[in-house]
Amino acid sequence: MKRKLIALDLDGTTLNNHSILTDRTADILQHLQKAGHIVSIATGRPYRNSKQYYEQLQLDTPIVNFNGALCHKPKELAWESQYHKTLDREIALDMLSLRKEMDIQLIAAELRDQVYIDDDFIPYADFFPNEQQKKMKLSKDSLREEPTSVSVFTAKENQTTITERIIERYGDAVEVRTWGGHAPCLEVVAAGVQKALGVERIASVYHIQREDILAFGDEANDYEMIQYAGHGVAMSNGIEELKAVANDVTTLTNHENGLAHYLKKYFKLSI
Repeated sequence: MKRKLIALDLDGTTLNNHSILTDRTADILQHLQKAGHIVSIATGRPYRNSKQYYEQLQLDTPIVNFNGALCHKPKELAWESQYHKTLDREIALDMLSLRKEMDIQLIAAELRDQVYIDDDFIPYADFFPNEQQKKMKLSKDSLREEPTSVSVFTAKENQTTITERIIERYGDAVEVRTWGGHAPCLEVVAAGVQKALGVERIASVYHIQREDILAFGDEANDYEMIQYAGHGVAMSNGIEELKAVANDVTTLTNHENGLAHYLKKYFKLSI
């Protein structure tokens, strides 16, 4: 079989419902790497919250973070094919006004290695970078550069209304994506940013044709990536809109090792 690029969403796809990368899934993915295939993570998470899975899989391939705003090689800081697309600083600061009219738990401006927040709410345990010793308040005085993204943490039932308000206010200057697993989040990035952008860059670097790209996802932020891949696969626990554009759907959920089960069958593995 020709070498494949396997692009993996994390939450709701590669990870189970407890945000754990199971030994079974790790074993299958490491087996495929040893067979010569390229395994890359494409996630809405910042690198600091995906680093543990990158290391668990013993990857040295590029990773796509912030829903496509950043494509980089963590072990090769001067990687010539990396890119980093940022959001207008004024938009990021203006979004603070949403707190006055919407039910929002936290607004966070994400930089590549730092995060600025507007409240004390902590969405999940490892939200802050290890090297960030104190919480940095989000304000026009503290945020001096353009952020990679702005994360808006709110209950899932509020996401549609808040998304509509953001699009109404900023129009085609931004993209709004959802991610988060057990910590529902709207991620606002610059227009044109989506996971397919990063996957396309990785495929180009490794000289892999589009038909040899396998992509796996479950949410709206995986839509373009699933569409772009030669073989896009939606998880059985994924949203119906994604299943409608996917080439296939797993028979098992993310909590049932659905990714590992699918890959074993697809590649005819005996492990």
